[in-house]
Amino acid sequence: MSASPLSAWARLKAVFDASRLSRAAILVLGILYLSAIFAMWLAPYGPDDESRTHSWAPPSRIHWVLPDGGFRPYVRPVSFTFDEDARRVYVEDSTRIVPMRLFVNGRLFGLDSLEAASPGADGTPARFYLLGADARGRDLLSRLLYGGRVSLSIGIVGVAISTFIALIIGGIAGFFGGWIDRSLMRLCEIVMLVPSFYLLMLLRASLPLDWDSRIVYLSIVLILSFIGWAGLARVIRGLVQSLRTADYITASRALGVRPLTILRRHALPQTFGFLAIQASLAIPGYIVAESGLSLLGLGIQDPQTSWGNLLQEAMSIAEIRLHPWSLLPGLLLFAAVLSYNLAGDALRDALDPRNSA
Repeated sequence: MSASPLSAWARLKAVFDASRLSRAAILVLGILYLSAIFAMWLAPYGPDDESRTHSWAPPSRIHWVLPDGGFRPYVRPVSFTFDEDARRVYVEDSTRIVPMRLFVNGRLFGLDSLEAASPGADGTPARFYLLGADARGRDLLSRLLYGGRVSLSIGIVGVAISTFIALIIGGIAGFFGGWIDRSLMRLCEIVMLVPSFYLLMLLRASLPLDWDSRIVYLSIVLILSFIGWAGLARVIRGLVQSLRTADYITASRALGVRPLTILRRHALPQTFGFLAIQASLAIPGYIVAESGLSLLGLGIQDPQTSWGNLLQEAMSIAEIRLHPWSLLPGLLLFAAVLSYNLAGDALRDALDPRNSA
C-alpha cells in the first residue's frame, strides 16, 4: 500500500528541512513567480515603454547623499556621446537631480514624476534603468518581470495539459488491455519516434507568424503538450497494469462497480505521487522549449516579451561584451530550471515509498 498523505507530507518536510539546496530552490521559485504575478506593480515601466535616445543605456547609478548634505535616493539623467570607435558612451548630467520615490503612478517605485518629465539639456525626460536598457531604450527589469509571466506559466500550463492527456490514455490502455492497449501504445510510439524539438519547430513554423500574442501563447502550449504526453502515458500504463490485479480492484469488480469508475476512483489516484514528481521535473523542459522557440523567432514576438526572445539581443559576442546586462534573461532561465530540478529531486525523495518508515 502507498504511504498516507500525512506521512508523505512529513517526509517532504523532513527532506526540505535537511537540504539547504531544496529550501533555496523553493525560495528562488517563490520569488520568481511572485515577481511575475505582481509585475504590473513591481516594474518601473511598461514592457513596451521605450526611449530611443536611451538605447543600450547602462544600469542607472543610484546616489544617496544630496549636494546639501541630505540623504535620499536619487539619480542623475544621462545623455550619450560617441567615442573614437563610434560607440555610445553615456554620461550623467551633474546639474540635475531626479529623486526616487515609492508608490509612483501605481507602481512600487520610480522617479519623481514632475522632475523626470522636465526635459534636460538633450531635450529628453529622465529615465531610470535599474538593470540597464535594451536596444530600443526599454527598461530591462520591466521586460524581465513581464516576460516571466510567459516563461514561467507556459511550463505549468503545458505540463498540466500533457499530464491530463497521458493520464487518460495511459490509464485506459493499462486498465483495459487487449486491442485498446495495443492501439494506444502504437500511437504513443509514433509520437515518440519523431525528434521532439524538430517536430516542435515544424508545427510552430506551419502556423502564421503574425498571430496575436495570446494565440501564439496558446499554440505553443498546445504544441508542447502534444509532443510531451506520449512517454508519460507509457509509464502510467505500466503503473495501472500492475494495479489491475490488486485486491481492492478485484473486490470492486466483484461488487459490480463500473470499470471506468474503478479506473477513476481507485487506479488512477495511485499514480498521483509519481505524476507530481514527473511534473516538477518536466516543467523545466517546457520552459527551455518555449525559450528556444522564442530565441529562434518562432515563439513570442516583440514587442511582447518572454525570457527567450529577450535573449535574441545576446546572440553575438560583441553585444555581450558591450552590454553584458543582455545576458540577464539567460541567468533567470538557468535559475528557474536549476531550482525546479532541485525541488523535483527533493519531491522524489519524499514521495518514494522505499523511503517511508
